[in-house]
Amino acid sequence: MAGFSVQRYAPERSAFAKLTARDSVLRRLDWWLLLAALALSFIGSLLVWSATRNRTQLNNGDPYYFLIRHAMNTGIGFGLMIGTIWLGHRTLRGAVPVLYGLSVVLILAVLTPLGATVNGAHAWIIIGGGFSLQPSEFTKITIILGMAMILASRVDAGDTAHPDHRTVLKSLGIAALPILIIMMMPDLGSVMVIVIIILGVLLASGASNRWVLGLIGAGVAGAVAVAALGLLDEYQINRFAAFANPNLDPAGVGYNTNQARIAIGSGGLTGTGLFKGSQTTGQFVPEQQTDFVFTVAGEELGFVGAGLILVLLGVVLWRACRIARETTELYGTVVAAGIIAWFGFQSFENIGMTLGIMPVAGLPLPFVSYGGSSMFAVWVAIGLLQSIRVQRPITA
Repeated sequence: MAGFSVQRYAPERSAFAKLTARDSVLRRLDWWLLLAALALSFIGSLLVWSATRNRTQLNNGDPYYFLIRHAMNTGIGFGLMIGTIWLGHRTLRGAVPVLYGLSVVLILAVLTPLGATVNGAHAWIIIGGGFSLQPSEFTKITIILGMAMILASRVDAGDTAHPDHRTVLKSLGIAALPILIIMMMPDLGSVMVIVIIILGVLLASGASNRWVLGLIGAGVAGAVAVAALGLLDEYQINRFAAFANPNLDPAGVGYNTNQARIAIGSGGLTGTGLFKGSQTTGQFVPEQQTDFVFTVAGEELGFVGAGLILVLLGVVLWRACRIARETTELYGTVVAAGIIAWFGFQSFENIGMTLGIMPVAGLPLPFVSYGGSSMFAVWVAIGLLQSIRVQRPITA
């Protein structure tokens, strides 16, 4: 791919073994990336707390219930990031078959009696003790790693400059099976994210543009076919209908988006103040701690606070782009590009649906929304980005 140099992958020596006290792991971390992600999680904890402290039907009478669990999820996610950096993206490259197989087993388990339905999507596994798992969040990571491994195999070995058509086809096979399973749940939001990830990965790999254009065309044709054949569930059809016509059934299918826009619009420039939003305190916005957490920022922190979230998300994407550009192996570039596509699209979709410019798809806002599976997955992704940066070749 233009703009990236590629060297032969040599796993015989760990990059960490080459680091000296003067050039330690801590020195090589991208601190802008890390601090931006931590700031987003901190802001998210305040927003989740504000959205749930008065919802006794959710917090079992404990106003700190969701705040504590969000902080715990963030702490576990941070630990997973450290573990990912310690293992390294190159070590995980060798473990891709095992990780991919495990992720497929988990999403298949959702279709068994172990699975549970939340907000119309049969996409969860109830673990017990108030904990649940959404396997599709981790599938995003394994698809990125699996496609990157295949697309970069011959390029990093120096056999070819770009992935050939056969290699691209193999990489698409990695994503096809999980997409089919997730569609059966159905979890249309996760499928949308995975499709964007595939496009981002192919673009970064240097694959022929014919593949990208062909996939876009196939996606459009597939969407038309799904709608024409009536394969969407009623709740999904209602979401798209409410997006097309916001005034359609404002007390029914259009209720969420209408209340979201009222909350954000009432915040003005500086907001009503944390814990002082009438829409949030009055519990008018459903799922406000998860999918619609941005409405809390818009109402209580105003344009300034909501804008700060956008800036921090921009910093995460900027630093990820820089890591993708600076790595000297195609595998690292493709992994970083997949994460950029994932974070970028999911953030745009989540914020867009609260503003009414995107249909409701049930996607959390990275680092901000409440949810263990999502939080763990995005912090593992940060660990992968940091590993790619840390394990860049060390010059004398």
